[in-house]
Amino acid sequence: MKIDGIVVVEGKSDVAFLSSFLDCEFVTTNGSEISKDTISYLKNQNKNIYVLTDPDYPGERIRKVLDENIPNLHHCFIKKENAIKNGKVGVAESSKEEILQALKNAVVLAKENIGNITMSDLNELGLTGETNSKEKRDKISEQLHLGHTNAKTFLKRINYCNITIEQIKQLL
Repeated sequence: MKIDGIVVVEGKSDVAFLSSFLDCEFVTTNGSEISKDTISYLKNQNKNIYVLTDPDYPGERIRKVLDENIPNLHHCFIKKENAIKNGKVGVAESSKEEILQALKNAVVLAKENIGNITMSDLNELGLTGETNSKEKRDKISEQLHLGHTNAKTFLKRINYCNITIEQIKQLL
């Protein structure tokens, strides 16, 4: 599959796996310590930038750093349960199908809170404060392709995507 853009991944094993079925430019972050040179290079590109990091804490940290520095990133989320092999979690441990699905459902998060949902709204909908709140959030996150989230990240992402209370109610 040809991608007219740059796919940002964490390391060389990700590039080795992805290059077997993707035709595009890859940029590696070499882990969660993203260099200023890498950020500068990405900032100066006039292409779509797809962020495809591991579904773990370092992967989320990389997303956050890139998001703070580069506008209009396309976030591609893979499901953690589909990205585990031999006790490792990551892009290289997922499948071709999982990657293609993540790329197809890339999400561009706004730089500012454009939605108006509050933590109180999430609580009223049972998305926080209940024993099954995590499962409810995970269900909605999966349907909206927002990746794995805790309550705070879920709130941030739905507001950045301008998701409405009505949309959430329909998904529940």
